[in-house]
Amino acid sequence: MLDCLGMETPVINNTVVLISGAASGIGRRVAERFLEQGDKVHVCDASEDKLEEFLAANPGATATSADIGKREDVDRVFADLLAHYGRLDILINNAGVAGPSAAIEDCDEDEWDRCLQINLSGTFYMTRRAVPLLRKAASGIIINIASTAALFGYPLRSPYVASKWAQIGLTKTWAMELGPDGIRVNAVCPTSVSGPRIEGVIEREAQQRGLSTDEVRDVYRRQTSMRTFVSVDDVADTVLFLTSDRAAKISGQSISVDGHTEGLSNWLD
Repeated sequence: MLDCLGMETPVINNTVVLISGAASGIGRRVAERFLEQGDKVHVCDASEDKLEEFLAANPGATATSADIGKREDVDRVFADLLAHYGRLDILINNAGVAGPSAAIEDCDEDEWDRCLQINLSGTFYMTRRAVPLLRKAASGIIINIASTAALFGYPLRSPYVASKWAQIGLTKTWAMELGPDGIRVNAVCPTSVSGPRIEGVIEREAQQRGLSTDEVRDVYRRQTSMRTFVSVDDVADTVLFLTSDRAAKISGQSISVDGHTEGLSNWLD
């Protein structure tokens, strides 16, 4: 854009993005990428320490300390969002927990409840409050960060699998409900993402199966045709594409970022 003197003037980006679980991992990298392109970003996370660290590194963002499994916390997130920006254009439902690694008969019922409360109910709470704001935007976008576990069975991970399969169902349903309002809804399904979270899952599964962490990590890699984990940037690249004008006609889809997952039960090899 040129001003009256022929000088180039900056283009101010007024897109407002809300990202849950954004103090670390995928959520943090997605938030940073939106900030890098000039968007206004509000994040929430249950870890106050990690949230403080995120804000120190990204002073252009705003944040709310919140557990999205609690409705009163979600209400605070949206109160803060509106106080800062007064609107919303993009919702990224990223917050989630891995849940227990255990056979069904050993799966702790409290851990089941907690996993479903955050991963599924939390996604519902966030989206229910976001939709009226996205309707006002007339071209709102919702991205649910699901998992390849939403596309396959996954031994020893019943709560996590149940929550992620449900997110795919919600993605399809919300795309149908909200499409007439110009709102696009998609799910991104990563495979194992390199970082502390997957290493914790590997350690717990190794203990459950009586194997070394290296053996379990090797099986995880062999589950994909490309024999690899993905990075947070691999996932962020896909999220930014789906929220761009280049993806203007993509909705109701579950897009894997996974090097092609062949299956999640290679223990039977």
